Amino acid sequence: MELQPRGRLRGHSLNRLIPNILTILALCAGITAMRFGIQGGWEHAVIAIVVAAVLDGLDGRIARALGASSRFGAELDSLSDFVAFGVAPAFLVYLWSLQTAGGFGWALALLFAVCCALRLARFNTTLESEVPEPAWAKNFFVGVPAPLGGLLALIPMIVGLETESEVFASPVINGLVIAGISALMVSRVPTIAIKQAKVPARYVVFVLLGVGAFAAFLISTPWVTLAVSAVVYLASIPYTVVLYRRLERRHPSEALEEIEEEEETGA
Repeated sequence: MELQPRGRLRGHSLNRLIPNILTILALCAGITAMRFGIQGGWEHAVIAIVVAAVLDGLDGRIARALGASSRFGAELDSLSDFVAFGVAPAFLVYLWSLQTAGGFGWALALLFAVCCALRLARFNTTLESEVPEPAWAKNFFVGVPAPLGGLLALIPMIVGLETESEVFASPVINGLVIAGISALMVSRVPTIAIKQAKVPARYVVFVLLGVGAFAAFLISTPWVTLAVSAVVYLASIPYTVVLYRRLERRHPSEALEEIEEEEETGA
């Protein structure tokens, strides 16, 4: 019988590779957006970023559903997010508007990319934290997530595509937006994390109808739908902050109790 050499990689089923395949596709979509931007195809560039965001939203969920989560997949996902939602949007906004502001415009583009990297690095460190977070805190992100940040940075471009107005190509407007989104990504502001939300059985049909309606509007009027969704999300942040503080006051000792329970179990 022939012996296999030591250190040889074991094969993986295709199912376990699906999450990483989706992550690679998201990375390719982000890089392709930059190619469209160089060619002046702004509509296709925005669509490519949206596709990357959809794929990014699927890979982690599919990995958990298939039991295929891994450290390699998590690192690959972060690298993909940095390119697709940090580098690509900054590059697009620079080509669209900020290059007319010279070195200051380039500095703003760099600021956005760096803030996205810092946001992802902070997120990765929280995954390795030994201090458990309260159960209710899982419904919130700390700061704006990278995929949403990348899309929000493109708001002036999206509105400009719908209105065909050159006003939204102004470096002042784009500079303020990209600086504001950069600050939100690295901030400690709590934002809603709908992936952990539980839908009561009686509301499932309405949620599915809402998703269908959103998809229909996205296909028929993509720029208006994306712009309105971005505005609604930003408008929800003050309410999210209030809700977070309320839960924090209501359950101040929950995290401490979880730590003590873990220590007792370990002992």
